[in-house]
Amino acid sequence: MNLIEILKNYKKGKITTKQILSYLQDYPYKKLLHTTLDIHREIRRKVPEIIYCLHKTETQLIDIINNLKKFHNLVIGTKLEKEKYLKIKHKIPPQHIYFEDAKIIAVGKIPKVKKGNILILTAGTTDIPVAEEAKVICELLGSKVYCIYDIGVAGLHRLNEALSYIKKAKVIIVIAGMDGVLPSVVGGLAKVPVIAVPTSTGYGANFNGLAPLLTMLNSCAAGVAVVNIDNGFGAGYIAHLINSNK
Repeated sequence: MNLIEILKNYKKGKITTKQILSYLQDYPYKKLLHTTLDIHREIRRKVPEIIYCLHKTETQLIDIINNLKKFHNLVIGTKLEKEKYLKIKHKIPPQHIYFEDAKIIAVGKIPKVKKGNILILTAGTTDIPVAEEAKVICELLGSKVYCIYDIGVAGLHRLNEALSYIKKAKVIIVIAGMDGVLPSVVGGLAKVPVIAVPTSTGYGANFNGLAPLLTMLNSCAAGVAVVNIDNGFGAGYIAHLINSNK
């Protein structure tokens, strides 16, 4: 249960004073042997702490997930490789979903109602894993998403199918590797914020995403903001905040 549910149950007399004090004793954070969990983040940001799984050991992930789940209805982890997921899946709560393409795990209750209108576009097929990360994050946080993949500038006429969606979107995520030009093109057409995501897709001079990153930072289209290389999570999180802002 989260803090709001705890307080509601306390008001209804379902939880005793001793129980609520026991729950609150770990606020604002809970100290583990290897990690300090920010339990208070959901109150400040409306979204609980999200786990960056890359480079964490299986033991650390099991400990972090199980402890966070005591305080939150939904626990999310990003950059979780399938091989590592298979090693931890029987040691975490059974109510969970692993999104293999996005490399995201969601433990607990996923919101059913999706709000707003986020559009995600990719320049190429190889950009889809980053797009899937952004998509899943948006949906887990409660936003409605529509995706159109592989419409980059090498065949610019393909962008035509996205024009009607660009007009209806509240915020747009554009993901591209190689030359990284697509966000500028979309930025010149859209009346809403465009979040550009450079990917590490490309040949040698792509420099693992540095080239498209610089292209996007130098965009001449107003309204284009840029996140880090392959950071689908960051783009999805920001897009959700924009989408949910009334």
